[in-house]
Amino acid sequence: MTRNTASRAQSNVVGVAILLGVVVVALGSLTAGIGTVVEQNAAAADSSRVATDLDDALEPVAATGVHRGRVSFTDGELQTVEREVRVLNESEVLRTVQADALVFTAGQRRVAFLAGGVVRGPPGNAVVRTPPPITASRDTGGDSDSKGVLVVGAPRLDGTVGFSATGGGSVVLRTNVSHHRTALGDGTYRVAVETATPGAWRRHFERQNATVTTRDFDGDGVTSVVAEYPGERVAYLVVHEMRLEVRHG
Repeated sequence: MTRNTASRAQSNVVGVAILLGVVVVALGSLTAGIGTVVEQNAAAADSSRVATDLDDALEPVAATGVHRGRVSFTDGELQTVEREVRVLNESEVLRTVQADALVFTAGQRRVAFLAGGVVRGPPGNAVVRTPPPITASRDTGGDSDSKGVLVVGAPRLDGTVGFSATGGGSVVLRTNVSHHRTALGDGTYRVAVETATPGAWRRHFERQNATVTTRDFDGDGVTSVVAEYPGERVAYLVVHEMRLEVRHG
């Protein structure tokens, strides 16, 4: 073999080795990319399942007496956090309900049951999946002086949850539900919901034709979204007491 022939053969071997290296790197990147997509899809499905489970397990308006439901997820934590719902007139707070929230978190994923609504997504990128039982309506009888109605449903979680899972887990939520209605009379009313996802609640209340502001009532650093409903209304506060017990497995 001449020197030139040997050089060409050596160059061919080097070229094949480089090509094989590029292919291996490309396949590795493709595999990693597919793995990331699969993981993200699984995480999204997990959050969706938790939101559906919370909807089914906690039915503050429809349920009376004992109700049970299971919440399952692959990885994450489910816990109660302190939250308050307030009803105000034009000048002061009339009622404060220690509503509390049940919150699922796993990394950037988050689902919360609060004030009877279910909110999915982290702060800054959350949406109200299930609206709360807060209803504002206007009289349609044609009398411009007639008053509207505001019904503020305020589910109150009476219990503590602290559960985490890695690789799969579930809990049974048992609630004993009762309802207490209070007539607040005629007036101009506002409803304030303390929340870690104010953007989602702001958009929800704005769709109800409410004027929305924010305020930290108790100085704890958690914002309340305050919805002011236009016009005079007859208002009712319905507290849905939910005595909560947690059973594992």
